[in-house]
Amino acid sequence: MKLIRFGEPGSEKPGVQLNDGSRIDCSGFGEDYDEAFFGSDGTGRLQQWLAENQASCEVLPFDMRLGSPLARPSKIICIGLNFKDHAAESGMDTPTEPVVFFKATSAIVGPNDDLVLPRGGEKTDWEVELAVVIAKKASYVEEADAMNHVAGYCLHNDYSERAFQIERGGQWVKGKSCDTFAPLGPFLATKDEISDVNSLDMWLSVNGDKKQDGSTANFIFDIPTVISYLSRHMTLLPGDVISTGTPAGVGLGFDPPQYLNAGDVVELGIEGLGESRQEVKPWRVL
Repeated sequence: MKLIRFGEPGSEKPGVQLNDGSRIDCSGFGEDYDEAFFGSDGTGRLQQWLAENQASCEVLPFDMRLGSPLARPSKIICIGLNFKDHAAESGMDTPTEPVVFFKATSAIVGPNDDLVLPRGGEKTDWEVELAVVIAKKASYVEEADAMNHVAGYCLHNDYSERAFQIERGGQWVKGKSCDTFAPLGPFLATKDEISDVNSLDMWLSVNGDKKQDGSTANFIFDIPTVISYLSRHMTLLPGDVISTGTPAGVGLGFDPPQYLNAGDVVELGIEGLGESRQEVKPWRVL
């Protein structure tokens, strides 16, 4: 299945995108796509409900706003420098263990919502990433069992304000967590929708100029490794998001660096996970 959430910000309702691309309202199921949903085999129960009720579900207008395909999770955990080419363009050694940082869940927005530049920001950058959504509690999970804890996958643009991240001291989180810095979606593809998550093409363009062109085949640490590693350091909860890293082509990696300005348009996609588009806007109070 492809899970969507639609409607005005803060009032999104659950739905499903069908194989023909049409979208239907699943509000009658009675649950949002949150920790309780994922932790109680929500995808399986929703699939059964659809088998009995799909014919009566309202078809949504194609121009309906999409929100994040899951309700705000307990945490977004990001893996840095997880592609050798990205580590190289960053001037850093290839990691021998996953580089882990957090991104505030208040940064989550819909896939096509505006990117609003932060006040005082001057080096806002892009990163196309595959996000993994956890299905059930994971603590000290072995790699061989890790994929049993995956609900599905979605597209994520891990925006970064490099000045906040690199030049202000402290940890990366403050450069990663500005409002609108975590567009997710357009949909969450359940695990069965993706035959080989370790071989998906991924790309990103700015104003029509392709900046990133990579593949999840180039992960340094694959998804089972990442889940197992993280679960030894923290408990992963249903609905938690793990963003798995970006290939080369981020703005910081160019000579000279390239960063986003108001009026720019960022488009990105991952094979099997759809595409998203963000227009860059000047800072405003949200």
